[in-house]
Amino acid sequence: MQAGDTIREMTSDDLGRVIDIEIAAYEHPWTLGIFRDCLRVGYSCWVYQDHGVVIAYGIVMLNGAEAHVLNLCVHPDFQHRGIGRRMLNHLTQTAREGGADTILLEVRQSNIIAIALYRSADFHELGTRVGYYPDHDGREDALILAKSLITDHDPYLGI
Repeated sequence: MQAGDTIREMTSDDLGRVIDIEIAAYEHPWTLGIFRDCLRVGYSCWVYQDHGVVIAYGIVMLNGAEAHVLNLCVHPDFQHRGIGRRMLNHLTQTAREGGADTILLEVRQSNIIAIALYRSADFHELGTRVGYYPDHDGREDALILAKSLITDHDPYLGI
């Protein structure tokens, strides 16, 4: 991380900035209610601050041996600076420390930059969720990606 940058737990006070980032980054953003629910049910929610300003966030659901990245977003003005990778590494480490041996996520098939990030972080494709995401033309498929947190070879992932 750069000097002045921190990753810390998200609080309800962060939700205004988080929703602003979500709206700036996505055509079909999550609602404020979804973020509130993530905090309420105890998902592992994090923000990335640059000199005190929230510019990115990530949410991972821990469920025993499996973790699921629900959302990872960097404000468009701060993308392509390695912040997404730092957030992904933090979520992965959080999952590992929480006892998960596998971490999963979905990503739009059209999100080539995110797919490249996940593949460079050793995520492997498990399959496709047909029509998973809303899209301006109807629905878009999602790739299901997973990473083993315990070994380089994981029979569950077929690698």
